[in-house]
Amino acid sequence: MQSFRTEIENPVVEQDILDLEKKIRLFREGKADEEKFRSLRLARGVYGQRQAGVQMVRIKLPFGKVTSEQLHRIANVSDEYSTGRLHITTRQDIQIHHVSLDRTPELWAQLEKDDITLREACGNTVRNITASPTAGVDVGEAFDVSPYADAAFRFFLRNPICQEMGRKFKISFSATPEDTALSYIHDLGFIAKIQDGRRGFKVMLGGGLGSQPRHADELYEFIEASKILPLIEGVLRVFDRHGERAKRLKARMKFLIKDIGKDAFVKLVEAEKTALSGDYPDFPGEKFEKAPNLLEIEIPEVEIEDLKEFENWMKTNVIPQKQEGLFAIGIRVPLGDFYTDGARQLADLIKKYAGNEIRLSLRQDILIRHVREALLPFFYTKLKKLGYAEVGYNKTVDITACPGTDTCNLGIASSTGIAEVLEDVLKDEYPQFVNGKDITIKISGCMNACGQHNMAEIGFQGMSIKVGKTVAPALQVLLGGGTLGDGKGRFADKVIKVPSKRGPEALRLLLNDFEANAGQQEQFADYYVRKEKTYFYELLKDLADTSKLTENDFVDWGHEKPYIKAVGVGECAGVVIDLISTLLFESEEKIDNAKSAISRKAWSDSIYHSYTSIVNSAKALLLAEEVKTNTQAGIISQFDQLFVETGKIELATSFREFAYQLNENKPTAEFANKYLEDAHLFLKRADAYRTKEVQDV
Repeated sequence: MQSFRTEIENPVVEQDILDLEKKIRLFREGKADEEKFRSLRLARGVYGQRQAGVQMVRIKLPFGKVTSEQLHRIANVSDEYSTGRLHITTRQDIQIHHVSLDRTPELWAQLEKDDITLREACGNTVRNITASPTAGVDVGEAFDVSPYADAAFRFFLRNPICQEMGRKFKISFSATPEDTALSYIHDLGFIAKIQDGRRGFKVMLGGGLGSQPRHADELYEFIEASKILPLIEGVLRVFDRHGERAKRLKARMKFLIKDIGKDAFVKLVEAEKTALSGDYPDFPGEKFEKAPNLLEIEIPEVEIEDLKEFENWMKTNVIPQKQEGLFAIGIRVPLGDFYTDGARQLADLIKKYAGNEIRLSLRQDILIRHVREALLPFFYTKLKKLGYAEVGYNKTVDITACPGTDTCNLGIASSTGIAEVLEDVLKDEYPQFVNGKDITIKISGCMNACGQHNMAEIGFQGMSIKVGKTVAPALQVLLGGGTLGDGKGRFADKVIKVPSKRGPEALRLLLNDFEANAGQQEQFADYYVRKEKTYFYELLKDLADTSKLTENDFVDWGHEKPYIKAVGVGECAGVVIDLISTLLFESEEKIDNAKSAISRKAWSDSIYHSYTSIVNSAKALLLAEEVKTNTQAGIISQFDQLFVETGKIELATSFREFAYQLNENKPTAEFANKYLEDAHLFLKRADAYRTKEVQDV
C-alpha cells in the first residue's frame, strides 16, 4: 500500500485522512488490533460488507443537503472507486458499495475537495443529523431549521465528547408540527416552534427503533434556539459517561433513560453546565433562508406529450414553496438507488435552472428546490427522460427499504427484492394508491429497523421460518404504526409471520379489506386501531400455514438458489474488545490530542481528551484484574474501590474527585493545562503499575 498526497487545505481534515491511511497500513502489516481498527474505520464511514474483501462507504450529508458541485464529486468518486450506483439512506446519507479498503483514504480526500466528509457516518458517534427535507421552503414551518442542524453538525464533528461512546447517537430537526423528521424515534429530536416571538424547539429525548422500539420522552415543551447546542453537549457528556458499553443490545440512550429515569438524567445534564465549552457556532440563517435570484433564467419551450400524465405528476410530485412563485419537485427513487449518469445530468439541471441544491429525504427520495412555476413543464420533460418523473412521491407506492441481504452483514431476508415486487403490485393493481391515499410501507431485512418497518402503517421485517429440517425466508407483518405529529407516534404491532413469497398476497388482502371497510377519510393506522390486532391476524392467518410450501417458497425474492440463513457480525455499533496494552497506548494518543487542542486554544476539547485518557488508563488496570467495566461512571467508582482505597495506587484525593475535575472547573486555559499534566502523570503511574505487575508474574 502506497502513501499518497491528500492536497487538502484544512490541516485537521488532512491529518484525519492520513491517520486512516496509516492505520490501514498497520492493519495490513498485522501491527494493529483488528477490533480497534474496526472502531477507527467505522468512525470514518467505512463499513464492512456482506461480501468479503470490500467495504460500504457512507457519505455524511447533513440534513440531506447536496449542491450540484457536490453531486458531481460524489458521482465521480463512485465511478472511480465503486460501481456507479448511489444509495440514499433513511438518514439522508449516500452510500456506495464494493470499495477496496486500501483506497478509502484517497476516496475521502477526493470528496473533501467539495466539502464532503465521511467522518462519523458510522460507529459509536453522532450520526448524520437529519431534518425535514422541506426545511426552508415549507409553507407551514415556524422557521428554517437548516441553520440549526448545520451548526449542530459542525460543532460535534470531531468533538472529543462523542468519538467513542457506547453506541451511536441520532439527532433530528423537524420544521413543522407534522414532525416529518420523526423526533419521537431519535435520541434527541427537535421540533421548531415560536413562543412569544422567540425561536425555539420542542425537545424529545431517548427514542429509538430496533428490536425494542421506545417512544421518546418530552424533555422540554419549549427551549430557546440559542440553548440547543449546550443541551446537546450536556446530554452527550452524560451518555458518554453513564451509557452501557459492554452489552451492545443495552447500550443505546433509550436504555439509559429507562434505567435511571428522565428526572435523574436531567439532573446529570444540569451537573455538566460548568464544564460546557461555551464556544458555539452561530446559526447563519441568511445562508439558508434567502431564495436564489431566478428571474433571469430563460424558459425553454417544451411540448407535453401526455397531458394527463403530466397533471398526475404535478399533483403528486410538485410542492408549492413558502417563497411566492417557487416550487419544490419530488423525485421518487425506488429503493433509494440511482446512478451516476443520471446524477450528473440532475446536477447540471439544478445548477442552471433551480437553486443549485437538492435535499435527500428520509423516504430515500430527492427533493429539488426553488423551481419557477413557468419551468415546471420543462423540468417534467427533462426528468422524464432521466427516468426521474415517476408519480407517487411520498405516496403508498413510495416504499422504504434497507439494502438487506444485498450487502448488509445483518440481513436475514431480502428487503429490496420484496420491495420491488410490492411496488409492481401497487402500480399494476392499485393505481388509486399511487395518486391518492398515502399508506406508509417500510421494509427492513432484520430486526434492527434500518428500513424503519416498526413505525410504518404496513411494515415487513425479514426473518426465517423453519419447516421440518429446512429453512425458508419469511416476513414478519407489522401493522398500525405511524407519525401522529408534534413529537407523538405509534409503533406497529407484530401481527403474523408469513413465508416471504406470500408477502404480495398479504398486501393484497390488507388493501382490499381497507378499501372495502374503512371510512372515506379514515387513515389505515386509525382503521387498524379500530379493528384491532386479532381481526388482522384472522385476515392473514391462512398465509402463515407452512404445510403446503412449494419449492419456490424456499427461494428468496431476487435470488435463484434456495435460501440459506447467513448472518454475519454487524458493525452498526462498532463494538470493541479492549486489550490492556491497546488501551494504554490509546491513553497516550489522547494525551497528544489534548496537547494539540491546547495549541489551537480549544480548551474544552483538550480537557475532554485528558478526561478520556484518565478513564482509559483506569479501565486498562481494571481489565488486567478481570473486573467488568461497562460504563465510564462504573470505571471511576470501581477504580476507587480496587486501587485507591486499597492503596495500590496513591492519589491525593479519591479517583472520583480526580477524574471529575472537568465538571467542577470552567474550560479555561489554566485548567486545561493543569488537567493535561494530571492526566499525563496518571498515565505514567498506571503504566508503571502495569509493567511491575507483568514483571512480577
